[in-house]
Amino acid sequence: MGLLGAACASLAAWLWLTLAQGMFWRTDVRLPPRTAPARWPSVAIVVPARDEVEVLPCSLPSLLAQDYPGRAEVILVDDGSTDGTAALARRLARVQPGLPLTVVPAGEPEPGWTGKLWALRRGIEYARSARAAEPEYLLLTDADIAHEPDSLRELVAAATSAGLDLVSQMARLRVASFWERLVVPAFVYFFAQLYPFRRINRPTGRTAAAAGGCVLLRTRAAVRAGVPDSIRQAVIDDVSLARAVRDSGGRIWLGLAERVDSVRPYPALADLWRMVARSAYAQLRHRLLLLAGTVAGLVLVYLVPPTALVAGLASGSPATAWAGGLAWLLMAGTYLPMLRYYRQPAVLAPLLPLTALLYLLMTVDSAVQHYRGRGAAWKGRTYPRPSDA
Repeated sequence: MGLLGAACASLAAWLWLTLAQGMFWRTDVRLPPRTAPARWPSVAIVVPARDEVEVLPCSLPSLLAQDYPGRAEVILVDDGSTDGTAALARRLARVQPGLPLTVVPAGEPEPGWTGKLWALRRGIEYARSARAAEPEYLLLTDADIAHEPDSLRELVAAATSAGLDLVSQMARLRVASFWERLVVPAFVYFFAQLYPFRRINRPTGRTAAAAGGCVLLRTRAAVRAGVPDSIRQAVIDDVSLARAVRDSGGRIWLGLAERVDSVRPYPALADLWRMVARSAYAQLRHRLLLLAGTVAGLVLVYLVPPTALVAGLASGSPATAWAGGLAWLLMAGTYLPMLRYYRQPAVLAPLLPLTALLYLLMTVDSAVQHYRGRGAAWKGRTYPRPSDA
């Protein structure tokens, strides 16, 4: 395929993505219409935490301060921390009036479990067994996620109003450093491209995904789906959780957050690189054929347009330049809403091919690290693929 053919194929791909991929580029998928329930159900907030001293002062007080009319409690599961996470959590609870806090040790994961899912299992077990009446909902939220005081109330109202078994919000990630501005909005954009929110939210849809930082889950739905036990080996645990709930007959919903934020910093490119590479190859199910297809797709969709525009102008091929330029314009245009959501300048939109190149290299590095035995590593743990467990 010559450059003109590649440019036309890329333009066709962008026309299809723009018009037929669930309007993935729109950022107006927020919590569905909701009204306050006649009775507010009980909720257990489960927070898996491993060496989170850096972010806990910004996140845990926001959970303790939830303005929730029903019964709620916070269960922080200390996943083998060595930095004093558990002690800090108890100190924060003493100075922050609000919901009661219990710190539960996770213990070492049993064979075949990822650390986070093992910690969630311990927290859910405690929530369901600590008293006669188990909580009706579970809010599964990461230790780096800060919630506005009405976050839990709004999540529960959305779930009860729409009859949802799982309500998840993609927390707004931090964008402060240059690399965060370049990489983070694209991370959410690429996720939405793979898992269009509108398709996920269709009652009869087959696409399933969630954002692990903020998941409100009906306890009955968790029991019916057998989670987290049924997904105990999953590295991409949020997508696996949503799929298990949907496959068991539950209704799921995913959208962008307005008042839920990640406070974890990724100031350097190396920090973001590790974050993406940790699970990128797992997303491809550790298959070289899928890796090759992903690399080829990223090249065609994101790198061919600017290359074709420049080469077409340089070589006097207007058709090549036009095809590449229009594809690049569609790419940048669909990226603009995400940049606005993250309050970033529009000048970053034409740089999306550069960001896509970085993600391509991160994905390849993820595969390399996997075959070197260092794949899916997180805070001192490395997880094998399920067939190796």
